[in-house]
Amino acid sequence: MLSASRNINKILKNPALSFTKRHASTTKLFIDGKFVDSETDKWIELHNPATNEVVTMVPQATQAEMEAAVASSQKAFGTWKNTSVLQRQQMMFKYQQIIKDNMSSLAKNITLEQGKTLADAEGDVLRGLQVVEHCCSVTSLLLGETMQSVAKDMDTMTFRYPLGVCAGITPFNFPAMIPLWMFPMALICGNTSLMKPSERDPGATMMLAQMAQDAGFPDGTINIIHGSHDAVNFVCDHPDIKAISFVGSNQAGEYIYDRGTKTGKRVQSNMGAKNHGVVLPDANKENTLNQLVGAAFGAAGQRCMALSTAVFVGEAKEWVHDLKERAEKLVVNEGTKAGCDVGPVISPQSKQRIEALIQSGVDEGATLLLDGRGVTVPGFENGNFVGPTILTNVTPDMQCYKEEIFGPVLVVVNVDTLDEAIQLANSNPYGNGTAIFTNSGPAARKFVNEIDVGQVGVNVPIPVPLPMFSFTGSRGSFRGDSHFYGKEGINFLTQTKTVTQLWRQDDATHSRAAVSMPVMR
Repeated sequence: MLSASRNINKILKNPALSFTKRHASTTKLFIDGKFVDSETDKWIELHNPATNEVVTMVPQATQAEMEAAVASSQKAFGTWKNTSVLQRQQMMFKYQQIIKDNMSSLAKNITLEQGKTLADAEGDVLRGLQVVEHCCSVTSLLLGETMQSVAKDMDTMTFRYPLGVCAGITPFNFPAMIPLWMFPMALICGNTSLMKPSERDPGATMMLAQMAQDAGFPDGTINIIHGSHDAVNFVCDHPDIKAISFVGSNQAGEYIYDRGTKTGKRVQSNMGAKNHGVVLPDANKENTLNQLVGAAFGAAGQRCMALSTAVFVGEAKEWVHDLKERAEKLVVNEGTKAGCDVGPVISPQSKQRIEALIQSGVDEGATLLLDGRGVTVPGFENGNFVGPTILTNVTPDMQCYKEEIFGPVLVVVNVDTLDEAIQLANSNPYGNGTAIFTNSGPAARKFVNEIDVGQVGVNVPIPVPLPMFSFTGSRGSFRGDSHFYGKEGINFLTQTKTVTQLWRQDDATHSRAAVSMPVMR
């Protein structure tokens, strides 16, 4: 076997795996431990968001190729489920080190295909790596429960068993983090994994699969298919797939949840958001404004946990011009350039939609305090760039407030009291994340207790939990019963088996049969 670094370098130089700027390159499938060329006649162009040049062609896998991937996963499950917990743990230890060693290569690929800055791309990898590191604690995560002598001579215990083939469908905005939420957790629990990464930036998932192979995960434990609607329907319908993990838009997430659960699958679906950052007048002004700018415009606003709505309470509304000054200083550029703060959005269609929602706010009476439309980056004139944009005097009936913009746009709403701010956020259908900025303990406690949102930050703008907890978006932001990673992730990916066993002490000395109704005492 090649060393990890040599294998990754081999991938990076292989035009058939899309890790090159060559126009003719194609992305391969990963089936049964091999990178294979697709036989499809349907291809999707993948464009560099900063230039709109074609980076690679992504196949829409054929029915036969998708069937082969599931068959490989199902076959591998037969032996992988019986692999000891300690062996799985050792492979995961090796895997996390290989990812660390290749973080720079992963980040460069993410910037090429997705557009985010290199620093943000490394953060993308790091947050996924933390889940892999948490998987290394599997010896504690998979512990069952026991109770001795629940009745006379009777003991009860529980075991966690893997489900089988578990599928992951990932979005474009976190090409490394979200796949690493999914397949490492599935594998450590004894499942096998079928991944369908976003057709807009599958390169990081392909690299992560090679790294997993280098770490010793057997052929067939990870398979990767590519495609769009047909591939999603295949995953939802195939009887050998037992669970689906999805992150993406509400339209897709609700469809996958409904279609997947109808065929008896477990489904966890993380979807859209409209996250509110509530600013009280007693907050630390400098820190709060910096936090708002970073959370609103980082990753070009393409985060499901972006703070896209600022709610200024009372006199805090006077801070809006200081907010503008900070946002104006952000540098819009191609993601690999030094000093770049905001890269391009994913596609021309996304740019067009973002700019249309900005205009809708103006048309409906909002104040365009900072206009990021029409940004031109020298040398990247064809890129999908939108600069930081701030709309103030926004009201809840405006389209720019009601829709998830998913771009570098911050809408500002003014209210008089904390109660009004809480009511505003609770009236919004989404429940992914929220934050309050204050130096008042009582105000923070009131907010935490009364806000109906799954993840709450107190002076923390993007409260994404570390993997010893779970990602707990709620209401319109989530469909399913168990969330990603942490204890809930383990519950989602395992089946509990309860065993009650009786070893009568009397059986050691008595041989007469008991014919009366058995009663537990």
